Amino acid sequence: MQFFETPIQGAYRVELDRRGDDRGFFARAFCQQEFDVPGIRHEILQANFSRSLVQGTLRGMHYQRGEHAETKVVRCTYGRIFDALVDLRPDSPSYKQWYGLELSRESGTALVIPEGCAHGFLTLEPECDVMYLVTANYAPEHEAGVRWNDPAFGIEWPIEPALISDRDQAHPDFK
Repeated sequence: MQFFETPIQGAYRVELDRRGDDRGFFARAFCQQEFDVPGIRHEILQANFSRSLVQGTLRGMHYQRGEHAETKVVRCTYGRIFDALVDLRPDSPSYKQWYGLELSRESGTALVIPEGCAHGFLTLEPECDVMYLVTANYAPEHEAGVRWNDPAFGIEWPIEPALISDRDQAHPDFK
């Protein structure tokens, strides 16, 4: 795998190191030793899977607080999504900045989202599957979110969302 820094401190774009032949290719998607990059918490405790059926489905912007804060490694395994994160760490040089990129089955690219960052994605075509590796177990009492279109962040989504849950619509503006 190859790790590329993003404008958000501690967030990385991860590209597969493909070994290909006429059958296709093989690539390592996760290796704890390779994820031993300074600043990346990489003790994976949980793997989550999401399927979205409708193009324009927006999920986010979610994070967990306190001792249940989590690092996420997100990869789209079917379809295409626009994946975004917002840095909510007041001591970070990238505080309140956002970063986003397209993830797809074809690219195999992953995004490492550090603790203290909100995360969400928007499906760019119907039927998208997303796999998350996370470093903390889900704790509903520590769950939080910010609004996907909060002007405090100004995320530039590539298409207008068509489907957002009531819960995600109700996230408050950032204070």
